[in-house]
Amino acid sequence: MIDDVAPKQVWEALMSNPDAVLCDVRTTAEWHFVGMPDLSQTGKPIVPVEWQVFPTMQPNPQFLDQLQAAGVGVDHHIYFLCRTGGRSLAAARAALEAGYKNVYNIKDGFEGPHDQRGHRGNVAGWKHQGLPWSHK
Repeated sequence: MIDDVAPKQVWEALMSNPDAVLCDVRTTAEWHFVGMPDLSQTGKPIVPVEWQVFPTMQPNPQFLDQLQAAGVGVDHHIYFLCRTGGRSLAAARAALEAGYKNVYNIKDGFEGPHDQRGHRGNVAGWKHQGLPWSHK
């Protein structure tokens, strides 16, 4: 079972737990054009590892190797983030199956679901919660 954790709870964990890590599994295009969480206040880097590779959106066959190469160990508390929470849940499952012990899905992701006008970032998610973010 992988817990969905609200973005503000993730922020609190990143601020208080030295073993907490945020892994952004969106694509390079999303990082550049939509933005990324700004973790500068936490003193921690974001771990950007694509779950699906842009532009083909094929699964990243090196996902687990890249996670490990980024210094994320099996005992870290890893909070996985994507646009709305779907890809991050899949990434968390893969990490759990690979032996990572403390994996979490960030509820509603970076942008959350569409609003009534079809726009994201206005209903739920990291940006909607007013947490720090910036364009890369």
